[in-house]
Amino acid sequence: MGTLGTLKSAGVRAGDEVVVPAYGNAEVAEAVVGLGAVPVFADVDADSYCLDPAAVSDVVTGRTAAVVAIHRFGRQADVGWIREVGKRHGLLVIVEAEPGAEPDGAERRRALATYLDGRLSGVRTPEPAAGHTYEQYVVRVPGNGRPDRDAFARALRAKGVACKVPVQAPVYRMPGLRRDVFLPQTEQAVDETLALPLHAGSRRELHKMVSACNALGGLLQPAF
Repeated sequence: MGTLGTLKSAGVRAGDEVVVPAYGNAEVAEAVVGLGAVPVFADVDADSYCLDPAAVSDVVTGRTAAVVAIHRFGRQADVGWIREVGKRHGLLVIVEAEPGAEPDGAERRRALATYLDGRLSGVRTPEPAAGHTYEQYVVRVPGNGRPDRDAFARALRAKGVACKVPVQAPVYRMPGLRRDVFLPQTEQAVDETLALPLHAGSRRELHKMVSACNALGGLLQPAF
């Protein structure tokens, strides 16, 4: 049915507020706008990149009708606590997989992620979590935010590593969705995250990626 259909069938109307993630793709917020409702952006958890239940609770008002939580990069949102927040405030809670998620191949991705977890240094590897399917293997590049992350990414690509920045901007800075808010965990995640490829065809290719990351990581100094 999709987010728009689910919200509409649940009785969400024009003018209602719907809490959505600030980090990720814009489709959910756009669906809310398409219904005539108002997207309200909440910050994310620093480890899962999914909605932080406490941040959801902070932005709920008398006009809030629903919360939409999205699993991110194969990591599950904290649905139990988000549903508890929803129950406390009488809200509809919708939980969705990230668009384009591929459940097939999860075991292989977990094995590759475990290999990388034990060998990468100079970057912060994903926090382990039950059920994580590693749709993307997202690390954080330490240092001074976006300038260091972007330089790190360019250097990796020059060495043949097909890394990518998973989220280019907070949703509240995207055209048609701009809001005068600043959510610190979202901002930091946008500036520091980098997705490394998990589709490498051999351990040799993975080792090459690890060597490139580790050599670069030692060049970055954390900001104080």
